Amino acid sequence: QVQLVESGGGSVQSGGSLRLSCAASGSISSRYTMAWYRQAPGKQRELVATITSGPNTRYGDSVKGRFTISRDNAENTVYLQMNSLKSEDTAVYYCNVFRPGWGSAYDYWGKGTQVTVSS
Repeated sequence: QVQLVESGGGSVQSGGSLRLSCAASGSISSRYTMAWYRQAPGKQRELVATITSGPNTRYGDSVKGRFTISRDNAENTVYLQMNSLKSEDTAVYYCNVFRPGWGSAYDYWGKGTQVTVSS
């Protein structure tokens, strides 16, 4: 079992920055991929960014050049630095850890943290 706890959400004005953190505990390994997703009201959950053990990173088109994902394997923590925030970034942000190829057998989610960007 893996437990994920997100923090760092809040309210910020357009153009501002926030840094989200997700601390993992339990059966966690640096070999696993960690990710951030978000879900705005009335919309489907969408990928924000992923980071592998490589670490290789991948970003959703809407956040490229503004958000940066990183991880600290010693602390089992993944971060999301969000700069130049826009009102459309308003959503609940979820941390995810999974083992590629294992499907639901190793796929864990945090409870989410709210990010609100006002124009």
